[in-house]
Parts: sequence; structure tokens; C-alpha cells
Amino acid sequence: MNFTEIAEARQSCRSYDPNREVEREKLERVLQAARLSPSACNGQPYRITVCTGDAAKKVARATQGMGMNKFTSDAPVMLVISEQPYVASAALGAKVKKNDYRSIDIGIVAAYLTAEATAQGLGTCILGWLNDEQIRPICGVDGATRLVISVGYPKEGDPLRAKKRRQMSDLVNFVE
Repeated sequence: MNFTEIAEARQSCRSYDPNREVEREKLERVLQAARLSPSACNGQPYRITVCTGDAAKKVARATQGMGMNKFTSDAPVMLVISEQPYVASAALGAKVKKNDYRSIDIGIVAAYLTAEATAQGLGTCILGWLNDEQIRPICGVDGATRLVISVGYPKEGDPLRAKKRRQMSDLVNFVE
């Protein structure tokens, strides 16, 4: 798949096959893509915790407050992305420029790993609705949980939905 094909195929999976585990090799490819993603000053100010088995079930429950994200119960893998300290040069840049580079870097790593998951035939859903206080002890992390990404195989017959996006002219300006 080229990148445009991946972008066209990637969607938020909300219907996982609970009986199909994710192969370790595919998961390692997804994590390698994440490792290669760019970040401010190459600092990679995040930690990815891979949760499977009981840990995945516990993290899934921590994303289901107020009836949200019930589909995560069927995802065999939950990737928890927690914030870590900046490297010194990125911390200085963030302070001087008043820009939160960690949030940008976490967004980039999420894009890389979900794109590679799509290339591997896996479904993903990026979850921002989560309970940080519940997730931290499950994962043994100190940094704030910023995203959880559910990973698994979509159920058989899960259709590719039409993409509803704004018009290019609403998103892009050319300036000469």
C-alpha cells in the first residue's frame, strides 16, 4: 500500500473480532513505525505501553466512562501513550515559543502507528475519552495518559465507511 491508499483505508474501528489475536510480528512493525516517527529535537517525549490480556481489558474499561467506547472490550490490544519529560532542548524551545511540543509529538506518533497498523491489516481507534487515574496504575507509568489506541482485527464484514471531510478549499490556502 502507498500512503494515500493507507489514508483512504484507515478508519476508526469500532467492531473488533474478539477471537482473533494480533500477531507479535505485526505489533512489532507497528511499534517500529512509531519509534521512527519524528519529534521535537528527536526527544520522543512519550512512552507507549502495550496492554494485552487482562491489562487490555482493564484499560478498555477505563475508556468506557458514561457509556462511551464499549467496543474496546473486544480489542485484544490497547496501546497507552503517556507523556514523558521533554529533552532539554525541546523544553527550552517549548518555553520560549510557548508551544506544547509533547502534544504535537504524541499526535505524530499516533498517526504513524495507526497508519502502519492499517498497512498490516489491523484496525485501530484513537481514544481521548479515558480515565487517566485508572490507567496509570495498570500500566505502571507516572506520566499523564494522553491517548489510548485500541488495536485488533476488524470483525468480518466491517465495511469501509465513506470519509466525510471538509472541502480542500476550506482547509488549504496557497500564498505566493
